[in-house]
Amino acid sequence: MLIIVFLTALFSSIAIVLTQKWHGRFSTDSFLGVQKIHNQPTPRVGGLAISLSLLVCWLLAPSDVRRILGPMLLASIPAFVFGLADDITKKIGVLPRLLATMSSGALACYLTNIAMQDTGVWPLDALLKMMPLAMLFTAFAVGGVANAINIIDGFNGLASIAVTIMSCAIGFIALSLADVSLATVCFSVSASALGFGLINWPFGKIFMGDGGAYLLGFCLAWLAVLLPMRHEEVHAWATILVCIYPVLEVGFSVWRRQKREGHRPGQPDKAHLHHFLHRRVVCRLFPRLDPTLQNSITSPICWFFVTVPAAWAVVFATNTPLLVAGTVASIIGYAAVYTRLTQFRWSLSALTLQTVKAAEQSTGHAPL
Repeated sequence: MLIIVFLTALFSSIAIVLTQKWHGRFSTDSFLGVQKIHNQPTPRVGGLAISLSLLVCWLLAPSDVRRILGPMLLASIPAFVFGLADDITKKIGVLPRLLATMSSGALACYLTNIAMQDTGVWPLDALLKMMPLAMLFTAFAVGGVANAINIIDGFNGLASIAVTIMSCAIGFIALSLADVSLATVCFSVSASALGFGLINWPFGKIFMGDGGAYLLGFCLAWLAVLLPMRHEEVHAWATILVCIYPVLEVGFSVWRRQKREGHRPGQPDKAHLHHFLHRRVVCRLFPRLDPTLQNSITSPICWFFVTVPAAWAVVFATNTPLLVAGTVASIIGYAAVYTRLTQFRWSLSALTLQTVKAAEQSTGHAPL
């Protein structure tokens, strides 16, 4: 079944690329925009291929897997539809899309009667015993992760392979707990993301768009909720650590945009970690390489930041102190690398925001 899911995503993505001349008027992504990296119009409706492959998975899956996958796919509809609508019209604002992803989280809670109530933080868990608060918290968390995947979707293969790694990590933890049904759903999401990713990376022939990013992001977030709620020996720290890279990206992005005058939290920019890795590492090391390949080389560097904490979470899935230590180490490591790339020295200071602003105004490549 996993092979069929993978092939469905792969060949559906190829079909979208080959038929671009018929739907390109509506589906192509402009290369104009402050956060754009690619240099030619490209179909951005890869979410259609991903959604089709997950639907095929539901049709072929045994009943125990369908009981998990069915509500998840049904709940994902608001996030996917609003994202796809923006891919086609380019007119759906940030707030409606954020509310749509949160609505998907709330709908998943309603359909399954499951919400995040065991975070491993006692004061918070005491509040989450009240189901309405737990549903609100879960909807917010799921919406945040879904939008985080959309934020890191800036380079060929970055988001799709990141989701592949993270959902596989949750699947391996589930498998270690003998939860074959949940593990199968996790690996199915990975197969779908990987099938699309092989067409997206390295040459950027297709983009997943907001629809695909929200769909995969929601599925990843809901799996991250299900794992600790199905297994009390695993606290949410395990899945937080698995998803820490995109979570840090969205959290730090909101913080720095609020700190800088005239910038809204949802305003796009080129000041994410992956942008600085591209400009100040890849372009510096490979100045004569084709821009498309410079784009693609950036992603494996970012996959490292995904893989290390995810692997740590798999190895120490039931050891909460080590999971907390891994989370803290990831935050410090992210901050240290970010400030190294923006300040050109290993330090943490308020200069970061000033250097980010200066970097955005510069078109050259600063020395390492």
